[in-house]
Amino acid sequence: MDLEKYMFPCLSKTLFGMECLGCGFQRGFLLLVQGDFYGAFKMYPALFTTLLFLGIVSLNLIDNNRNYKKWIISSAILNGVFMIVGYFFKHYSSLYF
Repeated sequence: MDLEKYMFPCLSKTLFGMECLGCGFQRGFLLLVQGDFYGAFKMYPALFTTLLFLGIVSLNLIDNNRNYKKWIISSAILNGVFMIVGYFFKHYSSLYF
């Protein structure tokens, strides 16, 4: 089954010709589901931190007895750092390598 034809196009890339910080998430997630962990990381380095963040947020929604605010903030900051560093590494590493 070719799932890539069902993926959403990036609105930023379509309108402005520039990739956004989230470009590559869908393709990276598809590679992760297929078992290619290195390919998924190479496609979108923030994939694993994004999944960690979404897991903590969903755990917060399920378990109302505990306070996950510090975990959510920490994982959001970590995810943001990975997104920004991965974005610049993907775009500017081709200039040097």
